[in-house]
Amino acid sequence: MITRLAFFVVLLLSPFAATAEQENGRTTALLESLSSREDLKPLKTVIVARNGRTVAEQGYRGHTATESVNIKSASKSIISSLVGIAIERKLLEGPEQKIAPILRNDLPAHPNARLNEVTIGDLLSMQAGLGRLSGPNYGRWISSRNWVRFALAQPFADEPGGQMLYSTASTHLLSAILTKVGGKSTLALAREWLGPVDGFRIGAWERDPQGIYLGGNQMAMTARSLLAFGELYRNGGRTADGTQVVPADWIAQSWQHRTNSRFSGDDYGYGWFSRQIGGEEVHFAWGYGGQMLYIVPSFGMTVVMTSDESGPSARTGYRDALHRLLAEIIAASRAT
Repeated sequence: MITRLAFFVVLLLSPFAATAEQENGRTTALLESLSSREDLKPLKTVIVARNGRTVAEQGYRGHTATESVNIKSASKSIISSLVGIAIERKLLEGPEQKIAPILRNDLPAHPNARLNEVTIGDLLSMQAGLGRLSGPNYGRWISSRNWVRFALAQPFADEPGGQMLYSTASTHLLSAILTKVGGKSTLALAREWLGPVDGFRIGAWERDPQGIYLGGNQMAMTARSLLAFGELYRNGGRTADGTQVVPADWIAQSWQHRTNSRFSGDDYGYGWFSRQIGGEEVHFAWGYGGQMLYIVPSFGMTVVMTSDESGPSARTGYRDALHRLLAEIIAASRAT
């Protein structure tokens, strides 16, 4: 009786096994073909996971998914997760909490009255209104003696809650806030709070002159570690064993459209971009040079791409080439 039951189980599951094998084969063949593509020359690694299993993993020009890479601004999404956990733990009141009382010791001697209106949510969605300290202004910011004070002293380019003004200084202020309310460095908090996530690890990470870890840049991580973080979000903030690490409602809030990038037009939430790719809604973390973490909820798919950080920026179209590659990966999966 047991033998007959086992036979029917195998018979029932075999079409699904064949389907998964076909998907693996198509995706693997696609990734193997990328080394000859001129539009993807800076590409280092690609990992594709679906429904919690790795479908394909490929390295290029000697690179592997286990080597450390600077994930650049993709780390902004990790900072966002820590803010959500801090709110869950009652260390922060919520996105509407004003930042001035928390950072009062670093406010200018004669602060602009609008600083009193800037909220945690404004920093997360890049709508603080403070002048941008990314791009051409980044160098003079990190050359300053106190990055937090320098950021808070910037003239306002818009009202708090206004247009999106992409600035790494905004996420660095969040790192300073987390350090203050958490009583530990941002790195220590990340290792403690995200510690239950199997495979997740932050390596080297730059700090400012006061020892605050740089919120939103210069974070070292492997592609597999970034995949582990993406899988956490794809799975509603739960680990594989069901431990709730990031609140599910925080993930929903983070992916909610709040503003738009003036450079790409993409939707932006709390540290995450969103757009349609390959006919599907995709949420993604994006680091300079092509450090990408894509989550495709409708497909149960998480994709990581790492690239040479000294390679082309988004303005050369490389970012769009990576988006097109994701569309090809989705198409390979859809063909199943």
